[in-house]
Amino acid sequence: MTEGGAIGGTTMGTTDGVWVEVRRGVYHDSVTLMRVSRALAERPDVAEAMAAMGTDLNLEMLRRMGFDVPADAGPGDLVVAVRAADGAPAQALDGARRALEELLRRPATAAAPADGEEPARTTAAAARRIGADVALLSIPGPQVFAEAMDALDAGLNVMVFSDNVPVEQEIALKDAAARRGLIVMGPDCGTAVIGGVGLGFANAVRPGPVGVVAASGTGAQQVMCLLDAADVGVSHVLGVGGRDLSLEVSGRSALAALAALDDDPATELIIMVSKPPAPRVAGLIREAARRLDTPVVFALPAPGEDDLTAAVERALATLGRPVPRWPRWPAPQPTVPPGRELRGLFVGGTLRDEADAIVRASLGDGGHTLVDFGDDAYTRGRPHPMIDPTLRLAALAEHAADPACGVLLLDAVLGHGAEPDPAAALAPAIAAARERRGGPDGDLAVVVSLCGTAGDPQDRDRQAAALREAGASVFASNAEAARCAVRLLRGSVEGVPDE
Repeated sequence: MTEGGAIGGTTMGTTDGVWVEVRRGVYHDSVTLMRVSRALAERPDVAEAMAAMGTDLNLEMLRRMGFDVPADAGPGDLVVAVRAADGAPAQALDGARRALEELLRRPATAAAPADGEEPARTTAAAARRIGADVALLSIPGPQVFAEAMDALDAGLNVMVFSDNVPVEQEIALKDAAARRGLIVMGPDCGTAVIGGVGLGFANAVRPGPVGVVAASGTGAQQVMCLLDAADVGVSHVLGVGGRDLSLEVSGRSALAALAALDDDPATELIIMVSKPPAPRVAGLIREAARRLDTPVVFALPAPGEDDLTAAVERALATLGRPVPRWPRWPAPQPTVPPGRELRGLFVGGTLRDEADAIVRASLGDGGHTLVDFGDDAYTRGRPHPMIDPTLRLAALAEHAADPACGVLLLDAVLGHGAEPDPAAALAPAIAAARERRGGPDGDLAVVVSLCGTAGDPQDRDRQAAALREAGASVFASNAEAARCAVRLLRGSVEGVPDE
């Protein structure tokens, strides 16, 4: 930056059609900043734009975009960077500045209290006003504890969507809930369905006899979607947070959720879904499940355990329901040359874990890489990749450019709260990746696991058709997608089954 300086807590600089500004100690939530970034980037006189909190990941991304960001920018600072389009008028950056101020002032929703009421000042006051029995918290992790305790004191069950909550606070909240006969779902609980109402990232599924306890959001969604494809619905889906089955938390909410579903007359069978749990905690949960009147099926993506699809098939057999042929939309794939690697780019942590277990069991390590872009390391100060695909799309392009990559394995997760049209960005990226490697006759295969239902707002079948048209083979079962990727990497022409 050739111009700059600190002005009222702001460091800013403009040079050669580039404007970078750091606003010290200014916070905006990640969804707001995604909306701002998109709106600025869509201006005709702007080539690139990004507004984000100054986390290490966001600063690295800004630098990779070519922006010169002050070295002292930190996670508590708002960073805005804009590059004017080639040939844009000199005042283009001034227009972007004015647009930024308007966008940051614009509320995320136009909702207001009815009849001129004053806004509720606390969670408890809001709950009393509407007669709620569940509070959903989605605020920065360090601020969660006080709000969650306020909700518990008001007699509310709590779903904590937020991540980056200290584990000792999670334990304290779950112990406080147990003393009150309540449950804390989370932290980092992305999915729940209570009495047919979806919370967080939830799919449109029919009501039915299966209850789900999930220490995994996308794991729960895969189970829900496969059940729906088998014409079987769910009673409730109780998320408990990704750390609940860790040694530290010891299944506090999972035990409470199992007991609650066991007492529910509408629940005939329970599926317990988790990322790989601590072995001692898994034993504790299994022992508790054996004491229930309701049968429990476990879906734990780890060596020696059923994958998610196999667990659903076992649940269907227990209920006496037929197992369907899981939906798939295959596309022609090239023969992958020997010695190539598999690269998995996921937005769902448990979907990644399941695919990783299948890949390692079949191929060993061998340089194969599977990444979860929904991990906390990628979401500090950023929206979840199910909302904002920017990081994964950049990684897709990088891996496609690497001649060592032979198969790209991706997931796409639909449902309420997720991107309104994931294929709109993902399909062109897949097509470009394959074209770069020689098109249909080249040497790059692409497989997509599509987690969704026919009733989801994104229209699962339309998404599948777009991804297939771009050259990807698409599967509703994540396990089937992973096994297809393995077969393709081995050069098998049978990697993709017939229609």
